[in-house]
Amino acid sequence: MKQDKKIPYKIYLEEQEMPKKWYNVRADMKVKPAPLLNPGTLQPMTAEELGAVFCDELVQQELDNDNAYIDIPQEILDFYKMYRPAPLVRAYCLEEKLQTPAKIYYKFEGNNTSGSHKLNSAIAQAYYAKKQGLKGVTTETGAGQWGTALSMACAYLGLDCEVYMVKVSYEQKPFRREVMRTYGASVTPSPSTTTEIGKKILAEHPGTTGSLGCAISEAVEAAVSKEGYRYVLGSVLNQVLLHQSIIGMETKAALDKYGIEPDIIIGCAGGGSNLGGLISPFMGEKLRGEKDYQIIAVEPASCPSLTRGKFAYDFCDTGMVTPLAKMYTLGSGFIPSPNHAGGLRYHGMSPVVSQLYHDGLMEARAVEQTAVFEAAEQFARIEGILPAPESSHAIRVAIDEALKCKETGEEKTIVFGLTGTGYFDMVAYEKFNNGVMSDYIPTDEDLQIGFNGLPDVPEK
Repeated sequence: MKQDKKIPYKIYLEEQEMPKKWYNVRADMKVKPAPLLNPGTLQPMTAEELGAVFCDELVQQELDNDNAYIDIPQEILDFYKMYRPAPLVRAYCLEEKLQTPAKIYYKFEGNNTSGSHKLNSAIAQAYYAKKQGLKGVTTETGAGQWGTALSMACAYLGLDCEVYMVKVSYEQKPFRREVMRTYGASVTPSPSTTTEIGKKILAEHPGTTGSLGCAISEAVEAAVSKEGYRYVLGSVLNQVLLHQSIIGMETKAALDKYGIEPDIIIGCAGGGSNLGGLISPFMGEKLRGEKDYQIIAVEPASCPSLTRGKFAYDFCDTGMVTPLAKMYTLGSGFIPSPNHAGGLRYHGMSPVVSQLYHDGLMEARAVEQTAVFEAAEQFARIEGILPAPESSHAIRVAIDEALKCKETGEEKTIVFGLTGTGYFDMVAYEKFNNGVMSDYIPTDEDLQIGFNGLPDVPEK
């Protein structure tokens, strides 16, 4: 397959072309995401209530359903310039290997020390915490990308950073843990004995390997129990998808620069941050009736919140201390199997992504982890980048779609998000290479246990 001479291998935007505003897709949604509810009163959370947990300006962003564009502060833009704009890459080698007529592009977000897209929101949230005069922040992390990014941002701004890391990842990924510590963060395996909620979860689930829901509970407790601290979250929330919209804004600007219109846009989905960020400007066009795209969310078969979950109000955490969010969920008590190697281990999904999916504006697919790692190794050998297991969910479906084009002869343009690198995920790669990686798919009975714990919220 010959390279199209007018389209370079990597499309870089100039620094002056980097977006100066975040795009808020909620402004164009005809059906807005349902509001967060106070679990005690079942009334929408007020800014004052949310301000006890989150930074003040982030609360305003969380509640903003009307403003389509929000200025990125100059201090954050200056930080972004260290690693942005990120490249949009044409996968010529992969196309040739697959012998597909499809054109494949990927937006590479691993070009920074944290190794993932998470830094886009970490620096924003740390900036607003610093601006508010706080001492530090607490958070959770699954595979470790978010904790790494936040520890970098906090080190840059001189903030204290406390990270509760899902225990199975804490044990499987010691080097990711040590990067966080190198940047000055304290890292605690979750569930732990350092919080009341952690102790309660351990008593109810002895020997548990943890989940993001557990870690969120502990991080929230730690934040509200200390003066001068707030909790920050790496995915799910409206504010995080807003910050991550810079991914999609850059992707669209790069494509527009060469007159390229994608047919299919693919992203991995755990809590929804990178997917929501990647698809946001394209979804905006779709919502406004200007363009149409096939948008695919790819999730692990072992934690299938979109494809097998319920669209209902649920706690965002296992300890049931957070507000209730209406989302696709497996129940806040659902704890994924520890054999799932990726960081997509959250029981729920972003309310924004959930509403878009519920309204039929996008589709979702669940893939098994051995198929994901097959795609990861194929991509690494052909394109030269070792992808994170999370990113490899999108790679799997991108390859599948390209092979469909080979069968039909259609020349579709496929864009997917390569959210980060997998250099700290070698335990998972080792299991795959040794043939000991298994595919766990929860039964209906397994999922029902989580559904049984959903709170009773009357429909309005």
